[in-house]
Amino acid sequence: MKGTVGELGEFGLIRELTSRLTTTPAVRLGPGDDAAVVAAPDGRVVASTDLLLEGRHFRRDWSTAYDVGRKAAAQNLADIAAMGAVPTALLLGLVVPAELPVTWPTELMDGIRDECQVAGAAVVGGDVVRGDTITIAITALGDLRGHEPVTRSAAQPGNVVAYTGWLGWSAAGLAVLSRGFRSPRAFVEAHRRPEPPYHAGPAAAGLGATAMTDISDGLVADLGHIAEASNVRIDLRSGLIDIPSQMHDIGQAVGIDPLQWVLTGGEDHAIVATFPPEVKLPARWKVIGEVLGPSAPPLVTVDGAPWTSTGGWDHFGDIEDA
Repeated sequence: MKGTVGELGEFGLIRELTSRLTTTPAVRLGPGDDAAVVAAPDGRVVASTDLLLEGRHFRRDWSTAYDVGRKAAAQNLADIAAMGAVPTALLLGLVVPAELPVTWPTELMDGIRDECQVAGAAVVGGDVVRGDTITIAITALGDLRGHEPVTRSAAQPGNVVAYTGWLGWSAAGLAVLSRGFRSPRAFVEAHRRPEPPYHAGPAAAGLGATAMTDISDGLVADLGHIAEASNVRIDLRSGLIDIPSQMHDIGQAVGIDPLQWVLTGGEDHAIVATFPPEVKLPARWKVIGEVLGPSAPPLVTVDGAPWTSTGGWDHFGDIEDA
C-alpha cells in the first residue's frame, strides 16, 4: 500500500484498519457505529487501559509496526488475564503524523488483531487522530465467567508464590538491542513481542489463587504491589528461579548479573500469583517464594535480604526507554 496517512485521510484510514479485523461470538456489534456492543455473560466487565508513546515505549528502528501492535495488545490483555478474567475485546486510540506511511498503521493493526486472536478477543472499535508523535491507547475488556476477580490484596501468610511465563527475557533483549545487536534472537523477540500466558490467569483463579498480577514493571516491583495491598512480606528464593544458560551468556557479555533482569526487568507479562500451600499446581507454575507476616519495609526480600540493586519500571523515574 502506497501513500501517507494524510493522503488517505481519517475516514479512509479507518476503513482500511477496520477491513483487516476479525470477530468473535462475544462481539454483538463491532466497528462502524457510535459504540460497540460486547456480550458480558457474567454481568461484570473487567477493564484496563494503557498508553504507548514512540520513543518511550517503542522505537521504530528496533521494532516493526506489527511488533508494536502485538506488544500493545499483549500488555493490556495480560492485565485482564491477571484478574482471573478471559479477554473479550479491545479498543484502539491511535495518534499518528500525517506524513506517516499508511503501511505503518495497517501493519500495527495486523499485529493487534493477531495478538487478540491468540487471547480469544477481538478489536471492536476506536479512534484515529493526527498528531506529532505516534501514540497508541488501548482499552481491553474481559469476562470473569463466574469467578471472583483475583486482586492484589488477599495474599495470606503461608501462601506460596509461583509464576508462569518468562522472566527477564524482555530486559535481556533490550540490553542486546541497546548495544546495537540483534541476537540472540529469542531474547530480542521477547522484547519486541511478549507472550503472556493468557490461559494461566483464569486457570489460577480456578485453582484458588489469593492474589495475582502480571509482570509489567519487574518481579520485585509487581510483587511489592501485592505485598503492600495485602499487608504482608514476600520472600523470593533466587535458587528456585530458572535462568537460561543463554541469558547467563548475555549477562557475561554486557557485564550484568542476569538475576537483575529476572528480578527487575519488566514487559515479559508473566503471571505471578500467591496460592494456599495445599494447592496442587500444574507443572507450568514454578514456586519461587513464600508469603510471610507483616513487617516493616522492604515488602519484598530475596533470600531473606533486601534487594538493593536498581531496576523496575517507573514512568516518571530515570529509567532507560524501551
